[in-house]
Amino acid sequence: MQRSRPAKTVSSAPAYRAFLRELVSFGLVGFVGTLIMIFGANLMRAWLGGSPVTSVAVPTVVSTLSSYLLNRYWTFRHRDSDGSGREVAIFFALNGVGLAIQILCTGFTYYSLGLHGGIAYNLGLLAGVVLGSAFRYWSYKKWVFTTAAV
Repeated sequence: MQRSRPAKTVSSAPAYRAFLRELVSFGLVGFVGTLIMIFGANLMRAWLGGSPVTSVAVPTVVSTLSSYLLNRYWTFRHRDSDGSGREVAIFFALNGVGLAIQILCTGFTYYSLGLHGGIAYNLGLLAGVVLGSAFRYWSYKKWVFTTAAV
């Protein structure tokens, strides 16, 4: 008599697919936030005559608020939330570090390298966005949107 073999079970979604979905969602949220920040920075710098540093800081704060809401309720909705202001406070603190990275890149391009043109400004801004985004993704997963305790 031959025994039947147990059926193979297939997980609903491999771990890499969940990671990719989370990374793509984070990227889309970041894209929206980046558009808010870049258009706001250029608007403040060109039309309102703001300084290069202020022109980055103010739109980034606006972008941070929209990013928190989109990340909490879309990208990291499957992760634990304690329902307190702790999550929001840590999110904004870590965004402050990300903002500092962006400001350092923009300030370095403008003040240290002496590149004052629009292309150089936007390249410095883009470098800051890339470095700041990498830091934000890592830090959000580590300290803000933590894995639910099972």
